[in-house]
Amino acid sequence: MDSRVRATGPVGQAPDVVWPVRSGAVPPLADGFSARPETAPALGSGLVPGAGVALVAGQNAPAGSPDWVGTCGKTQLAAFFTESLWRSRGIDLLVWVSATSRASLLSAYAEAAAASGSDHVGDAESVATRFVGWLGQTSRPWLVVLDDLADPADMEGLWPESSVGRVLVTTANPAAVSGDHRMLALPVRAFSTREALSYLMGRLTADPDQRIGAIDLVADLGCEPFALAQASAVIASSGLSCRDYRDYFAQRRGQLAEVGVGDRSAVAVTWTLSVEQAERLAPGGGAQHLLAMAALLDGHEFPGEVFTSPACCQYVSNGIGGAVDARRVWATVLSLERVGLLSIEVTGPAPSVRVNSAVQAAVRLAAPQVMLDRAAQAAADALLEIWPEEEPHAWTAAALRSSAFTLQKYAGDALWTSGTGHPILLRAGQSMDGARLTGPAVEYWRDLAAASDRIVGPGSPDTLMAGNRLAGALRAAGLAKEAIAWAQWVLAGRGRVLGPEHPSTIAARVDLGRAYVAAGQSDAALPILEQAAGDWERARGADSPEALEARDDFAAACLAAGRTGDAARLYRRTLGDRERVQGPHAPDTMKTRQRLAHAYLAEGKTKDAIGQLKRLVNDRERVLGPDHLDTIVARGSLAAAYHKVGRMASALQLYEQACTGYERVLGADHPETLARRGDLAHAYYTVGRLSDATTMLRDTVERCERALPAGDPLTQTLRESLANIAGA
Repeated sequence: MDSRVRATGPVGQAPDVVWPVRSGAVPPLADGFSARPETAPALGSGLVPGAGVALVAGQNAPAGSPDWVGTCGKTQLAAFFTESLWRSRGIDLLVWVSATSRASLLSAYAEAAAASGSDHVGDAESVATRFVGWLGQTSRPWLVVLDDLADPADMEGLWPESSVGRVLVTTANPAAVSGDHRMLALPVRAFSTREALSYLMGRLTADPDQRIGAIDLVADLGCEPFALAQASAVIASSGLSCRDYRDYFAQRRGQLAEVGVGDRSAVAVTWTLSVEQAERLAPGGGAQHLLAMAALLDGHEFPGEVFTSPACCQYVSNGIGGAVDARRVWATVLSLERVGLLSIEVTGPAPSVRVNSAVQAAVRLAAPQVMLDRAAQAAADALLEIWPEEEPHAWTAAALRSSAFTLQKYAGDALWTSGTGHPILLRAGQSMDGARLTGPAVEYWRDLAAASDRIVGPGSPDTLMAGNRLAGALRAAGLAKEAIAWAQWVLAGRGRVLGPEHPSTIAARVDLGRAYVAAGQSDAALPILEQAAGDWERARGADSPEALEARDDFAAACLAAGRTGDAARLYRRTLGDRERVQGPHAPDTMKTRQRLAHAYLAEGKTKDAIGQLKRLVNDRERVLGPDHLDTIVARGSLAAAYHKVGRMASALQLYEQACTGYERVLGADHPETLARRGDLAHAYYTVGRLSDATTMLRDTVERCERALPAGDPLTQTLRESLANIAGA
């Protein structure tokens, strides 16, 4: 019998969602995983519906050393509990989140919103906020796992809470959850002696003789889970016994003491023995070079394609002094997995790789700087080679973005050579902009602009590019005043370096004008955009895409400044040019037609506006289909025009169609859907359908209060409308 259930639940939920739903990649359980009956926290009894539990490191790492004690198995225990709860059908929704940054959190929430049928249209911040609101309202039991939470500030506004939901956090930083009333902190420490011995014996089943000396080895390794995992992996992949491994372990610890290595903990020794075994398993395969590269990427998960890319193959070939192909490189990656230095997961169309953060830290500490610099360049080249050209959703390239950010963190200036930054720096930022990760994008471009200014100077093309991107990100985030300041700085810099007529300078002039319009300073924008439109016509021709777009921007500024006649005149001219050059049904042509209609409405020429909007609706239905969002938007605009001239029968029909369309495409709780329901309620009131207007407004206000942030202007407006109708 098929246990899957199709959703018919909460309003706004997509009708084709199949429950239960999981989102995010849960790490697979390691070979020989132990449920730790003696030392594992009692998650089953503590993490009940409505509760939050944090698995934290049981002790602090020594200062200046890799966080080996943070590798005590928190994520593995979380994965075990998660899968157990899923198999028992205790939850309808499972969301696994790599909580290492705000960008990762937002991407994961957007993915989960889409998977669960919640509204996932708009910028990532608003999508995540609505998803958290949905979690607080749904009756379906859920579990959200925040793996490796680094900074509690990243969770601002994103903590899910519900009487039917559970939140499980893993973190190497106990301070991340200390004092948080929502979380019960449970420390995770080393194995007990019995658990450690059981684990080691379970890993060594092929040859019983390899178990000789197991009890003593457990003692030498201090029952540390990660040390035991690496030791057993080396023993299992060789002819060694536990006694033999103890001898090598003691020798290596002594060698580290002789060269003055301060950290001689068990795992600080075992990982070096694992590297040597990997080299023996794949001689001449560049295991150390691949490990150096992996140490600079996001160890929570990165695509295995990084290792088989042409850039990586060339990097390994240069490192070992002989040609290698993708097959040989992957064989070496498999050897690294066999000795416990990384893990490979094959659940999707392509394998993904995970590397323990403490191993990464140890590799970065031990590897020569020249090797790390070369690895950084190769990693950047490889990421760029496998990055998809199209990113349809916020979460599409989340793993690539995380690895790019990690690479920048540890590569430092190695990504800046010959007076310019590596192209991966631009690609990662563009991906954030495209995914509408507005807040993280602002911080990314701000940091990149500062780095570029420091390394290559304030007048370099890279610095000006980063400043321009920062201005755009600030504008998208609603920080208009700061966006203007950066746009002015970019325009001045490009004018000084490139000249006032250079295309990049003209483009910067357009961006400054847009920033002024976004800030509500349309009078300041007018001369700038008028000049830019003329500049593009002279530089590229009156029919060029740049000139047409600049003219549209100038018209928008005129409309915002109340110069409705000038705006309509400009839009008419541009519409005629676009129809002639691009065709009547081109996307940009239809956008200009809609803008012209709005200008006509502002000018009081409602008949002309209705004519343009009717043409627009027909064109979009023919080209895009009746259910495309642009078609629905046009239908709503035509409804508003009919309403304005009192043609209420036509207005009501189109308003109802638009509301249905918005709800179907964006979801019932999307702000645009809620706003259009308010328009429909107003139309009902206009024709005397007071009961329908009251019912719709009351329901819409309730949805606003549930889905939108407190104090949202739309909620306040609709609440006032409801009060006015009730008092009429």
